[in-house]
Amino acid sequence: MIQTLQSLIRQPSVSATGEGIEECANLVHNTLQENGIDSKILHMEGHAPLIYGEINKGLPRTVLFYNHYDVQPAEPLDMWEHPPFGGNIHDNKVYGRGATDDKGELVARIEAVRSLAESDGLQYNVKFAIEGEEENGSRGIPSYLKKYGKMLKCDGIVWEFGYVDNNDTPIVGLGMKGMLYVTLKAQGPKRDIHSGMAPIIQNPIWRLVGALSVLATPDGRITIPDWYKHAQPFSQDEIDIINMMPFDEGTIKEELGVSGFVQNVNTESVKQDLTKVATCNIAGIISGYTGDGTKTILPSVATAKLDLRLLPGMVPSVQSRMLQEYLHVRGFGDISISTEHGQQGIRASPSHTFVQAVRKAVDVAYGRHILNVMYPETGPIWQFSNALNAPCVLVGGTHIHSHMHSPNEFARIDLLEKTASTMMHLLNSV
Repeated sequence: MIQTLQSLIRQPSVSATGEGIEECANLVHNTLQENGIDSKILHMEGHAPLIYGEINKGLPRTVLFYNHYDVQPAEPLDMWEHPPFGGNIHDNKVYGRGATDDKGELVARIEAVRSLAESDGLQYNVKFAIEGEEENGSRGIPSYLKKYGKMLKCDGIVWEFGYVDNNDTPIVGLGMKGMLYVTLKAQGPKRDIHSGMAPIIQNPIWRLVGALSVLATPDGRITIPDWYKHAQPFSQDEIDIINMMPFDEGTIKEELGVSGFVQNVNTESVKQDLTKVATCNIAGIISGYTGDGTKTILPSVATAKLDLRLLPGMVPSVQSRMLQEYLHVRGFGDISISTEHGQQGIRASPSHTFVQAVRKAVDVAYGRHILNVMYPETGPIWQFSNALNAPCVLVGGTHIHSHMHSPNEFARIDLLEKTASTMMHLLNSV
């Protein structure tokens, strides 16, 4: 299992640039075949290949594992203590881009399926859907689901990962938030000009900053009227689960290097906010001169990239229209908005039989677990669950501070082994 992971890490597969995507798709396909899983590479014009895997035993129930083989860019390279595509092992950890997100989780599932299939212990038919664009918005997934939905049909979906906290307790997630990712653009003069013209020419940066300032309060609370209008209400059972969740405030602050949370909220409010609050995050602002020394210009263009996390029930296209209309009402109709991508959020019922089966398997492997109503991250979970009419559960062995999307990403070997054990207990359950 670990050698397989090292092999996958050493094959770059950066969806943002396209580096190594085709090569990694072939490697994943071959890995499934070598482990006794029938596999084929599916293609969709303009999108990365999707790898389909299957062991069909003719059983009445089917589990689908969703994973992805693409990874985030490795930059900044000088921050890595181990080569980003080296797969080095040190102190119970495998280091490299994709070590945990998501190649480590994938190999643990492959190992579980291989082991059970060889011992004739599978109590479920097994399917894999392994995409190559997750880190770039999963843009091809709607087309793949439309064309291959019947082939992917299942009774339950195990999502790409699941967190493990600082006490080595797995966090079983019932869903994820949605997201609307947009680029806002303010146009100034047709070219960068001398800043001496600032008294009479509008600086697009100031225009953009003005537009951003009306979208949310300083702590990120969205100010757009009726923004939550279509959000799915939380049931009392879900609220109770949120309240029961542990939250290690001190460890989180230490790991992130912060002294407090926005508004200095307490632990109980933090738990509520992470689950129940939609956000407007400024991911980046681009404009003007930012090099060494001085350059006195009034820039031509200013852009900002925003990710707005959405609650289940909130549709990205609807929220995008609300955003545009609100900016127009507030006097910023000249700010152009382009939607990069969007995903709806969803959460499964905690009482669903598949959810219960997953929770039992986790308890056998780990001895305990925490139930989480909805992870604050985003993925194409709604598209799979909606298209296949199946509940989706997040479970795995990703340590909560495994440096995903950051330098020195790692997967803990002991957690990979427990993840494989979890999947074996699930697939072997009657």
